[in-house]
Amino acid sequence: MKKLPSAVLFVLLIFSCSNNDDGPVPEMVPNTPDSGGTPTTSFEPCENGMAGDYPCDGYDLLGQISLSSFNATSGNDCWGWTDSTTGREYALMGLDNGTAFVDISDEGNLVYLGKLPTATQSSTWRDIKVYNDHAFIVSEAPGHGMQVFDLTRLRDVSNPPETFTADFRYDEFGNAHNIVINEETGFAYAVGTDTFDGGGHFVDLQDPDNPVSADGYSASGYTHDAQVVTYNGPDADYAGSEIFIGANENNVVLVDVTDKENASQIASLQYGNRGYTHQGWFTEDQRYFILGDELDELNFGLNSRTLIFDFTDLDAPVLHHTYIGPTSAIDHNGYVKGNEFFLANYTAGMRVLDISGIEGKSISEIGFFDTFPSSSVTDFSGVWSVYPYFESGKIVMSDTDRGLFVVRKSN
Repeated sequence: MKKLPSAVLFVLLIFSCSNNDDGPVPEMVPNTPDSGGTPTTSFEPCENGMAGDYPCDGYDLLGQISLSSFNATSGNDCWGWTDSTTGREYALMGLDNGTAFVDISDEGNLVYLGKLPTATQSSTWRDIKVYNDHAFIVSEAPGHGMQVFDLTRLRDVSNPPETFTADFRYDEFGNAHNIVINEETGFAYAVGTDTFDGGGHFVDLQDPDNPVSADGYSASGYTHDAQVVTYNGPDADYAGSEIFIGANENNVVLVDVTDKENASQIASLQYGNRGYTHQGWFTEDQRYFILGDELDELNFGLNSRTLIFDFTDLDAPVLHHTYIGPTSAIDHNGYVKGNEFFLANYTAGMRVLDISGIEGKSISEIGFFDTFPSSSVTDFSGVWSVYPYFESGKIVMSDTDRGLFVVRKSN
């Protein structure tokens, strides 16, 4: 029998196990979109705890574009690209019906350049990553495959917003929940696909205009999200190896994928109060792995919980510390930049954590920007993802209901 996508399995699980037929499910269709006011907003400083309509601490609003401006019903993932030739910065935002490209170079003047429509049909789930000036886009839409878009085309948009076409469509899988790329090796790892039992589907991107299948890995089961790195952390046994860290619904798996045809599991780990093992990211020294569980707040009544694992010994990782946030909002995607962890926290917006004291189990919130000002209810509305890697300090957030936000730390 064909393996159902993870999201469908969870719908079946929750509806079969819950007495409340109206209860929320992970990453399901968000609430009716709310443009949050005018379709496009410009600079609003964070003053007295507010940036325009939005609660904030230490982050100014540089601009916002609503879903209605994108002609979309819901938002999902986001990523970013910096043109190394021109220095201009671009936000890439996933929508139910395609992918939007926005020039964010000029503060307070976001320019919506256009949209790449979905390859088949609309879907709540879309994911984007960038390698070698190309965007690689997957979706849970049936038969979607992986769209490839040459981002250098954004330099020459004369009449925005345009409707773009893909430069290539990889069709060795149909639906996929996510895609991760190791930019050091030029390999992509599509996960949650309809191949390899939902495990990693490997794609060689070294010629980005002509991706080539490079085998896959199924032995650890379905992977919802992952990070893949060329390892240079403290475990000398794996120095230089390519390591896949998968969030596999009810556990974390570490897999050596150096030899694409002979990938092998290194370790698997679990933890208490597991709801849905969702997504995680290494600290820059690759000693600690910071993990979010998407359903622990909903299932166990916890405040936002972030788990920190010590990966000093990849064969025997251990739970190092647990950080509990100030609200009951559900945590989603999180990324590390330097000594800060940027967490997409759904109805609590983006939360920024200081992780400089992570070894001593000292983690604290040092800022936030809340795109969902009405509440921090335990629900699947608000910030889905965050991209904090622009050299300018700009940070992109994708909100399921209110569209694209660009913020930056206040002066």
